[in-house]
Amino acid sequence: MKILAFESSCDETAVAVVEDGRRILSDAIASQADMHALYGGVVPEIASRKHVEAIAALTDKALADAGIAKKDVDAVAATYAPGLIGAVLVGLNFAKSVAYALSVPLIPVHHIRGHIAANYLAFPDLEPPFLALCMSGGNTLLVDVAGYTDFRLVGATRDDAAGECFDKAARVLGLPYPGGKPMDELARQSAGGVYDLPRAKIEGCELDMSFSGLKTAVVNLAHNAEQTGKPLDRAALARDFTQAVSDELVPRAMLAARQCGRKTIVAAGGVAANSFLRADLQRECDKAGCKLYLPPLSLCGDNGAMIGAQGYYEYLAGACADWSLNAYATREIDDPIVRYAK
Repeated sequence: MKILAFESSCDETAVAVVEDGRRILSDAIASQADMHALYGGVVPEIASRKHVEAIAALTDKALADAGIAKKDVDAVAATYAPGLIGAVLVGLNFAKSVAYALSVPLIPVHHIRGHIAANYLAFPDLEPPFLALCMSGGNTLLVDVAGYTDFRLVGATRDDAAGECFDKAARVLGLPYPGGKPMDELARQSAGGVYDLPRAKIEGCELDMSFSGLKTAVVNLAHNAEQTGKPLDRAALARDFTQAVSDELVPRAMLAARQCGRKTIVAAGGVAANSFLRADLQRECDKAGCKLYLPPLSLCGDNGAMIGAQGYYEYLAGACADWSLNAYATREIDDPIVRYAK
């Protein structure tokens, strides 16, 4: 089954062709990072307009790269939530028009479900059940994945997402947007241990997280150094910040795996590209005797292939939408996916 998949939840326009949920035939991405770097972060209105400009030509490219014609498409999948609402609407509405024109099913896909499914493309042996640690610019979740379409949220951030904090910390340290890779590179230049940064605990909810205090602490340190003329060890601050994020995420992932009875852990999302987090997760999984799946860097960020992968399993579960399908800025991963009559 060949699925034409669309992803436009933030600042990447992505179109892919995926076969049977496991094989990437093409994965075309138009990044807007350089444009948004001028503003230090994503500007939603600009993101939406750039999606409109790119999506038609990108679809032609994805089909050409896959070596298939429009008539060979068996279904269309698209991100319908969560994300920047204007951006999601562009990809979803274009996908609806394609599905209508080709008379093929339209499959709605939750963005974070897609990030988890990126691992299916990289690891043919991976099957549920497992515990997923989902870390991206807009979402940070711990999810018990009992089946390909059976998700249970067990922990989440109460405020900021880990990826957003990386971007904000990078900005005050004078690093370019997006901040994940520059922060990783800067952190490698120091052993850290210089700055005492907070780790949050949510009373009565040991699997929930909070990153707003950590973000504020880094911003205050940088601003105080600028205002007083005191030296700021940027590399050490980047290293200590990264360690603080890891200390929030990794122990909770291991605890969640124990509580859910899972011996397999899957990482997902853009923050899963961080080298320190990858190393810490691997070390703890080795100690606990857990199998760890880390997506290749090319599949950590937003891409269309992950939507095609999850779309295949959603289709098998009967999740096909009609033309009234709407986009959502927020939607829980374990909400029953909307099912419509064809």
